Amino acid sequence: MMRVDVLKALASERRLQILEWLKEPARHFPPQVDGDLERDGVCALFIAEKLGMSQPSAGEHLKVLAAAGLVEGTRIKQWVFYRRNERRIAEAVQDLADL
Repeated sequence: MMRVDVLKALASERRLQILEWLKEPARHFPPQVDGDLERDGVCALFIAEKLGMSQPSAGEHLKVLAAAGLVEGTRIKQWVFYRRNERRIAEAVQDLADL
């Protein structure tokens, strides 16, 4: 059964863009001082910069994606790094196909 929070998360072009970028983080983001792009994810600051918006605005998009389980955040020092939750994304794709 498709969860409403997943539909809400997927209803935004910006959130879809974030998911697309996180699919190949090394291709879309510069190297980070802390955190490995592939293993730890991408710093929320880099995501905000790439979106061309403030950190709080980007943070709201990331919060919606995290609430739906589509991304996972990891805190390293004072930053949060985000990566895709491939298992949950695959479930959401299957749920959409079942509709």
